[in-house]
Amino acid sequence: MLLSVVWDVSPVMFTFPDWLPLLGDREVRWYGLLFAASFVVGYMIMQRVFRRENISGEVLDQLSTYMLVATVVGARLGHCLFYEPAYYLANPIEILKVWEGGLASHGAAIGIIIALYFFSRKQHKPLIWILDRIVIVVALAGFFIRMGNLMNSEIFGHATTMPWGFYFVRYHEQAMHADPRHPTQIYEGLVYLATFFFLLRSYFKCSIGEKQPGFLFGWFLMLVFGSRFFVEFLKEPQVGFEASMALNMGQWLSIPFMVAGFYIWYQGYTKRRKAN
Repeated sequence: MLLSVVWDVSPVMFTFPDWLPLLGDREVRWYGLLFAASFVVGYMIMQRVFRRENISGEVLDQLSTYMLVATVVGARLGHCLFYEPAYYLANPIEILKVWEGGLASHGAAIGIIIALYFFSRKQHKPLIWILDRIVIVVALAGFFIRMGNLMNSEIFGHATTMPWGFYFVRYHEQAMHADPRHPTQIYEGLVYLATFFFLLRSYFKCSIGEKQPGFLFGWFLMLVFGSRFFVEFLKEPQVGFEASMALNMGQWLSIPFMVAGFYIWYQGYTKRRKAN
């Protein structure tokens, strides 16, 4: 216990005072702030990408709208259908209550790919072109969201004796457990952050996205979902039925993305070698 990190951070950043009209008793949570920050910072980075390729800001604004809607709708439906389908199919109105929590990154990924397919058709651009660029900021968004999970003291791992184990006070007070846990939010977040810097450098310094279409998207899928697959071995089950599974839902959903990532990267690599 002496070697663990005691984590007792409130998920609420601040609450508006009662005397403020329309805002009284409204909470601003760290998760919501970090989620919003991922779009703001992502927009700024994509501005540089579009400027570099002489694409108008109007196109970026349209892309941002597609991304926002696809992320929220895809993540929400992913959680409802992948993790608790029986409950939400019996209570469909509950699906709309996004503010009560329940978002799945795999659902967000599917939603984003579908939305970008329609966006690419509208802009007369190859789908792989926009995927290669958008994953740069998606990787950074993944880091922000996992830090939001950390602030919420959620999605943590099994008990550990490692000196960097986290004692999540809010959780332990409810569950009466005293064992420090793997901070799996940090594990995943650091991989996503490293993936972001790798993709950013590959695009701006090496121009690899132009030389080998699919390189950035392929590596994104392999790194993000590959790390997710292995970190899941350390995580506590998110829903009850996962306890009896050899691989949990997050791992099963990660496998197709990992395979697709390798296939897309390999196809681009093969074409590049032939061209050279």
